[in-house]
Amino acid sequence: MAFKLGLVGLCTSHPGAWLPLIKEMIDAGKVDLEVVAAWDSGETRPAGFAAEFCAQYGIPHAVENMTDMLPLVDGVIVHTTNWDRHVEQARPFVEAGKSVLIDKPLAGNLRDLNTILDWMKSGRRVCGGSSLRFCKGALDFVAEPEAERGRILTAYTTSGVDEFNYGIHAYAQVCAVMGPGARSARFLGSCGRQKNILLEWNHGGVAIITIGRSSAWLPFMLTIVTDRKVVQIPHDNVNLYRSMLAAQLPYLTGQTDVPPLPCSMIAEPELLALAARKSWLTGGNTVFLDDLRTDDPGYDGTEFAVEYRRARL
Repeated sequence: MAFKLGLVGLCTSHPGAWLPLIKEMIDAGKVDLEVVAAWDSGETRPAGFAAEFCAQYGIPHAVENMTDMLPLVDGVIVHTTNWDRHVEQARPFVEAGKSVLIDKPLAGNLRDLNTILDWMKSGRRVCGGSSLRFCKGALDFVAEPEAERGRILTAYTTSGVDEFNYGIHAYAQVCAVMGPGARSARFLGSCGRQKNILLEWNHGGVAIITIGRSSAWLPFMLTIVTDRKVVQIPHDNVNLYRSMLAAQLPYLTGQTDVPPLPCSMIAEPELLALAARKSWLTGGNTVFLDDLRTDDPGYDGTEFAVEYRRARL
């Protein structure tokens, strides 16, 4: 019997961009699921949008209340723009034993990230994060024998638009290259409205990212330096989404019991972003992930959702 999937929050372009790719995977026999319901919070979309969205994509149930979806689905994707509501919206499904994929960013503060990690550690089927964590070009390079590619020393990438909602892609991309063991972040300085951040790993690798406001969207160009070579890896959005869904949907639907990322790694991009924020607020101090505090408010998802709605409407 096909896994019944629901969509929670239709704020961004992701639901509409992912659905055709999910259909491709269904038609190719790569995943056995059907999208049966959707709900929208109304934070960034006009009233009645869920019904319009469901009519457009042939989804049978546009529910008025999020919890009305519980008896209809086996799991959900939480797409909501306001990351401060991700835990709140995922909780009813997690507690009902449903699978949950949380779209990026997972959360904007340590308290919510700890809740998500606790769910995973207790055996709940929870996954998610940025699609850049699964960029094929980077993962293919990392998978090459070290004797051929060399030991990875440094990575660099950039992300325009904002420091967290879109900036999280930069953190995720270098995490895909560096692997587990993210250690610290340090603000290096600004150029215009963009910030340069130094990230360090316990194994000695480092990454530099440039994030923040820019006058144009910036492509996800990744540079990797090893002790043998320098490579540059471009990415495009469609294939990024396809790679991410191929990695996450089999686990979400129970086709495999192996999560796409272990809980020790899944939140490292968000933790690095929190450390970077703390660093620039304290004048460029090195901030270790182990020193992050649950009373730090982190990134404000509600404020971002207000700005997002204003820009859209």
